[in-house]
Amino acid sequence: MSEQGEKTYSEAEIADKLTAELPHWYFENGWIRRKYKTSGWKGTLMVINTVGHLAEAAWHHPDIAASYAFVVVKLTTHSAKGITDKDFELAKKIEQVVQWQPGNEGGPFEGTPSDQRFKYIKYD
Repeated sequence: MSEQGEKTYSEAEIADKLTAELPHWYFENGWIRRKYKTSGWKGTLMVINTVGHLAEAAWHHPDIAASYAFVVVKLTTHSAKGITDKDFELAKKIEQVVQWQPGNEGGPFEGTPSDQRFKYIKYD
């Protein structure tokens, strides 16, 4: 347990949770991480803004690295000096929103056209 009373996970527990709940995320140097591939700068900015909004709403702030066609999101709980439920929950929310493909759900939204001119993220 941390000084704040938040449970921190061991590397083995982190690996198990990532495998079970967040298979595209990985643990490295004290952070859980995810690289999102985009179709260019527009998509990169959209991912950054999405992550920023979700992090601010959760009041849990990631490190973000960006380039023309990718964004790397890194999460850790500094106050706990490790990975906590906050990191896993924010990662899940980021994953749900960034990877959302409404055209595959059968609802009223058709989703982004498959035309290259409109693609902005490379879905898993």
